[in-house]
Amino acid sequence: MFPFISKLLDNLNDTWCDSILDSGVLPHAVLRVLIRRELRRRLDEITPPFPDKVIATVSAKGNPSLKAKLEEMASPKIALLPGVLAPISRWSETLAYKMNFFETVRHQPIAIETDAANRQNYEIATGIMANMLGPRIKYSCSYYPTGNESLGEAEEKMLDLYIERLGLEAGMRFLDLGCGWGAAVLYFAEKIPGMEVVGFSNSRTQKEYIDAKAKELGLMNVRIITGNCTDYEFERDYFDRALSVELFEHMKNYEGLMAKMSRALRPGGQLLVHHFCHRTTPYHYEDGWMARTFFTGGTMPSSDLLLYFQKDLVIKKHWWINGYHYSKSLEHWLANTMARKERMMPHLAETYGEEKAVVWHNRWQIFHLASSEMFKTDGGDTWGVTHALFEKPDMAMQVFGLLAL
Repeated sequence: MFPFISKLLDNLNDTWCDSILDSGVLPHAVLRVLIRRELRRRLDEITPPFPDKVIATVSAKGNPSLKAKLEEMASPKIALLPGVLAPISRWSETLAYKMNFFETVRHQPIAIETDAANRQNYEIATGIMANMLGPRIKYSCSYYPTGNESLGEAEEKMLDLYIERLGLEAGMRFLDLGCGWGAAVLYFAEKIPGMEVVGFSNSRTQKEYIDAKAKELGLMNVRIITGNCTDYEFERDYFDRALSVELFEHMKNYEGLMAKMSRALRPGGQLLVHHFCHRTTPYHYEDGWMARTFFTGGTMPSSDLLLYFQKDLVIKKHWWINGYHYSKSLEHWLANTMARKERMMPHLAETYGEEKAVVWHNRWQIFHLASSEMFKTDGGDTWGVTHALFEKPDMAMQVFGLLAL
């Protein structure tokens, strides 16, 4: 049956395919098999030789200066050795593709499709997320060091990991860039009452929820700013530490965003970036169900992506978190989505309309299934999560060090 359904979906256009998925008629077991097939297709696309549609995502697209830069970076297809014509290796092709990828994003805005990203993931009824996610409403990967943690415990394990890796303590000024529903902001404000905690969000509903929750908990050290991170400027040299959790995946010009964060940090200040990723190869979400429904304008970073953007901030430490942790988080979210359907329906109707509430309940299930299967591929070692800790150089100290030589 699976090959028949797979062939059927292959021959349907996007509208018909989406209609079948929206109907909820396909059992989860069937969906998982189809999803695994699509993931293998995706892996084939980002493995040399790259298909034309992938190459097109790292092309100049009418930008003459970028075209010249890419031609300058281009490597030959064959390498001439004494008496031998040696083909360039597949890894060489991958690196050439990555260099083009990094160069093209430097010529893009900090983010594109920001309205779509907000509409799809953030400017939605809090009741949807409160029923779907864990008690901290952490809309990102949690951490399961023993594998036996509940979702609530795993949320706090990851939050504690942020505290440890950033070295957060009383007296600091902390910024959460893309704070979601305040999982980190509220937790840190409770754990470290002597620290100023600032959250930045582009969502009105998120700010309303966090403000109300902070008031309920009596937290006086929380402040939430709303705006668009592409054009908002923070007070210069203000923050000691900053965190960004699964925001960079919605960005394009990482160099511009890292420069913005550098301006916000004091000299010696640190930024911890948590982003999901492919182990080796970045790519844009240009087409497909996920791009249309949940991730318009999004990017799958590579684990090393931000190491190529150290003009303003310098890498200090770099960690890989196995995709198993995200898959387990998503399976917990899926279980909640199924078990709490009736509680979610009024909030789904509020966000998407009465006529689309059931459709979106089905879509969220597919989102969890697709993402979970992706992160568990190859034992969690193909797609996973990266933590990258950056520091703003203290130029005065560097100059002093040079003078002391």
